[in-house]
Amino acid sequence: MRPTITTGLLLVWPALALPACGPGEASSGAAEAPRDLSTGMHVVLLGTGTPNPEPEASGPATAVLVDGRAYIVDAGVGLVRRAAEAADRYGAESLTAARLDIAFLTHLHSDHTVGLPDLIHTPWVAEREAPLQLFGPSGTAAMSTHLTAAWEHDIRNRLTGRQPTTPDGWRVEAVEIDPGVIYEDDRVRVTAFAVQHTGWPEAYGFRFDGGGRSVVISGDTGPTEAVVEMCSGCDVLVHEVYSATTFLDRPPEWQSYHAQAHTSTVELAELAVRARPGILVLHHQLHWGATPEEMVAEIRAAGYDGPLAYGRDLDVY
Repeated sequence: MRPTITTGLLLVWPALALPACGPGEASSGAAEAPRDLSTGMHVVLLGTGTPNPEPEASGPATAVLVDGRAYIVDAGVGLVRRAAEAADRYGAESLTAARLDIAFLTHLHSDHTVGLPDLIHTPWVAEREAPLQLFGPSGTAAMSTHLTAAWEHDIRNRLTGRQPTTPDGWRVEAVEIDPGVIYEDDRVRVTAFAVQHTGWPEAYGFRFDGGGRSVVISGDTGPTEAVVEMCSGCDVLVHEVYSATTFLDRPPEWQSYHAQAHTSTVELAELAVRARPGILVLHHQLHWGATPEEMVAEIRAAGYDGPLAYGRDLDVY
C-alpha cells in the first residue's frame, strides 16, 4: 500500500528526487495533509532528534494515531508541546495534552525519556483524567515512580489547593514488557520485538497494526533481522540511521560505539530492500554535517530504490 499522505522536508520516490520544503508543507508531487486525522492510521513525527541539541529537531518521539486515539512512542524533550503544535496544525484532537494517556518506550536512554516528566505532569495540569499507561523495558516502573516522587510537592499542592484538578491524572500505570503482543484494544495491536542497542540488555522496536495499515518503528538499533521480519511489506517503516560517509570522520572511539549501537545508511538500504516497506522514513538521523539529500543519496547508492522520506519534526505519513 502506498502511504496515504506525507508532508515534510524531502520525499523521494524511486528514481525521483523531489524538491525540499519546510516541515508541514507537502513536497512537490506529494499529497496535501488531510484535514482529518481522526480515522485510519497515521504517523506523526513529534521529534526526530538525537542527543545532540539541534534546535530544529525535538527529542525522539513519534505518535501513531489510530481512529482518533494517539499512541506515543518514546518521550524525547519537547514532546507535549510538539504534540500541541501538531494538534493545532492538523486539527488532531487526539494530540491535545489532556488526551495523551498511553506511551511506549523503546529503551531508557536519556534522550528517549527526558520528556517523560513532561508527559506525566503537563497533561495532568491540562486535566487528563486517566493515569498514564506506560509500557517499556525493565526499569520503566522504577523510573516512573521516581519521576512522580520528584514532583511530590507539586502533586500535593495541586490535589489539596484551590486549583481544579483530576484525582488520578498524575498517576502512572507502568508495565514492563517482553517481546510479543504487549497491548491491544479495539483500535490497535502493538507488538514489541527485541533490537540490538549497545549496553542495553533490553531495547525494543514496535509494530502497530490497526486502521487498515501497519507501522514499524525501529527504536535505536544496530542492523537487525527482526526489522525485516516485523515489517515484511509494512506500510510505514520509521528507522533510525547515521551517515556512512561522515561516520568515517568520527574519532575511533565513537566509530566503535556507533557501529554497534546504530544503523548506517548502507546497512539500512540492505535491510529496507528485504523489508519492502510502503515507505521508509529516516528518523533519529545522526548526520554529522551530511545534508538530507546526501543521506538519501547514500541509501540510493547502496541499492534501495523504494519510496523514501527524510523525516522532520511534524511530518505526517
